[in-house]
Amino acid sequence: MAQKPKAKFAAGTVSAAIWENEVTARNGKQVKLLKATVERRYKDSNGNWKSSGSFGRNEIPLAIYCLEKAFDAIINANKGDDDNETGDNYY
Repeated sequence: MAQKPKAKFAAGTVSAAIWENEVTARNGKQVKLLKATVERRYKDSNGNWKSSGSFGRNEIPLAIYCLEKAFDAIINANKGDDDNETGDNYY
């Protein structure tokens, strides 16, 4: 089964996704990391959808917008750890 993003933010053909990874820290403790990816979707000459990590002049502001939304979500994922009902601690 493919992993699904924790969240996704889109603007036009550009989107950013937040992914959760669990890793073992140096002290042996399991910690969750949130990371973001950004991509641009387009159709090739055959009409098939493709993804790219390169952005044109007009797509760069869309990528920035999506990444800012992702950054805000990652920063807010740990707010109020004492009150965090899921017990998730992200780094």
